[in-house]
Amino acid sequence: MATYLTKEGYDKKMQELSALEAQRPAIKHAIAEARDKGDLSENAEYDAAKEAQGMLEMKIAKLKEMIASARIIDDSNLNTEELQLLNKVTIRNVDNGMTMTYTIVTENEANLKEHKIASTTPIAQGLLGHRKGDVVQVKAPMGIINFEIVNIEI
Repeated sequence: MATYLTKEGYDKKMQELSALEAQRPAIKHAIAEARDKGDLSENAEYDAAKEAQGMLEMKIAKLKEMIASARIIDDSNLNTEELQLLNKVTIRNVDNGMTMTYTIVTENEANLKEHKIASTTPIAQGLLGHRKGDVVQVKAPMGIINFEIVNIEI
């Protein structure tokens, strides 16, 4: 199954992979030190180091699999006529007047701290395909919320 990423998202995953792979020598060293302490059957340090190695290798394998199946999203075809993946949207809650700005991204790149929401979230699902000025009803866990699309940017 393909994983869709922006160029920026792909680059971040590659950096993450490099950082994880850079941890391998330290874990190998910890295993060697623990092994030198004698009886492995009762050596908690050895068990912990081997477990850490297993977790690291699992993370690396998952990341490599994601990168191998990655498809870079071509953002040259983006427009602001109607909301689509990779657009930045400013919305206003019709009920309380609060405005928010989000970028609609793939699930792998979602990060609320960076105001990036996954296209699979209820808000994004409700907004995608609509135009500036549209009032959209979004079914959220706390009920239906009416949002006005104030602006759409690339």
